[in-house]
Amino acid sequence: MNISRRDFLKLSGYGMLGAMLPDLSLDPQDEFSNIQGRVIDNLLWSFEEPNKKSKRKKVYWHDLVVPITNTTVSEDESAHNRVWYQVEDDGYVYSGSIQPVRTKLNAPQHISLKGALGEVSVPFSDAHLEVDATSEVIYRLYYESVHWVKASAINQTDGQIWYELLDDKFQQRYYVQGRHIRLFSDGELAPLSSDVPDKEKLVEVNLTDQLLMAYEGNQLVYATRVSTGGRLRSGTYTTPEGEYITYHKRPTRHMAAGDLASSGFDLPGVPWVTYIKENGISFHGTYWHNDYGRPRSHGCINMTPQAAKWLYRWTTPSVPPEKELIYGFVGTRVEIKV
Repeated sequence: MNISRRDFLKLSGYGMLGAMLPDLSLDPQDEFSNIQGRVIDNLLWSFEEPNKKSKRKKVYWHDLVVPITNTTVSEDESAHNRVWYQVEDDGYVYSGSIQPVRTKLNAPQHISLKGALGEVSVPFSDAHLEVDATSEVIYRLYYESVHWVKASAINQTDGQIWYELLDDKFQQRYYVQGRHIRLFSDGELAPLSSDVPDKEKLVEVNLTDQLLMAYEGNQLVYATRVSTGGRLRSGTYTTPEGEYITYHKRPTRHMAAGDLASSGFDLPGVPWVTYIKENGISFHGTYWHNDYGRPRSHGCINMTPQAAKWLYRWTTPSVPPEKELIYGFVGTRVEIKV
């Protein structure tokens, strides 16, 4: 079975078929050879084999970025996620603890009055209180998180363009280096399968298999692994069974609740949010774990950012590129079941 580096991203880090992925021999000329991994956990060991019972090789710390040189599948058929990444020291790390990232620098632009939507295109970028890298850091923004860019500003020291971001929850403004943000074109946000009537579309979430499937009529058009409500230190959270519609959508949301010391969260720029309940239950992209297939959310349906973006574009109502949200009484059907 031959798999390209593009398929590696879809299957291992970002898709449902990771357990079917064979060993890869990567072409050094492959355009995807610059794939890196950001350590998500506070502490992560590499092992001599893709097995936590093998000998430890090296310890990695939170937010360290290392090259991913290969990927493989463990022999543990009972594991919900069998994918492991081979890293710089030829050791193996568990993929659920690594966010696959790239370092893609951009040519910053001056922002129009209507603003623009963009995503972080580097492993992380610190957001500062002022247009100055020595000023107070407000948040660390992670790869593929999405943010509203409201203005551009010039750093008086080096003449570089920075972007002013708007925090949609606290209405706070902070600044990041413009080259760390990739702006979306309108075409990237255009609806998918807009010619298919809403009555023909269905999103099905299987809680037992931790699997999302999207149908147009009887045809399966998309499927991906997800993470739904799980047992956390602060309690047990469930994703509710039932039938819903995707009535409320926004491209980005700062999600924050609870005590950070006890399974609370403070997550700016959560991407591609598609709500199905008034209490906040939604589909959304996730940059704080890569452990899909295991229940571990506060009740939402965690997806990779790419999968969440696809669902956001495919479901209705459609959100115009300049709009911060759409809220209505129509939407695509959703069925959640065990």
